[in-house]
Amino acid sequence: MKLLLDTSILIDALRLRNQRREWLAELVRGGHSLSTTTLNIAEIYAGMRPAEESKTEALLSGLQVYELSGASARLAGRLKNTWARKGHTLALADTIVAAIAIERGCALLTDNRKDFPMPEVQLYPVS
Repeated sequence: MKLLLDTSILIDALRLRNQRREWLAELVRGGHSLSTTTLNIAEIYAGMRPAEESKTEALLSGLQVYELSGASARLAGRLKNTWARKGHTLALADTIVAAIAIERGCALLTDNRKDFPMPEVQLYPVS
């Protein structure tokens, strides 16, 4: 299964929280492929501590990285618009990540499940 890692999961893996690094290694051993988006990488670098740069590069080098395509951009805008009309304000960054996951056929790993209420987004159980 293709899995897309949201920023919360990446931060936990980098900062050795919740045994996330070990859990991700188990997923890979189980045949899953791990990926993230360029947007998630930007968020990681925005909050990165100076001493974390080499660990960050090591973690990211093992991931498939997806960029925002025109189709994903349109889908992200539609998702944000649709949910706004329902009275739910979603962050554009979250709708972009959701759209990339949908377009690429990935299940999303996130600690922030409430940020991804779209039924089109497959949320992978997080331990």
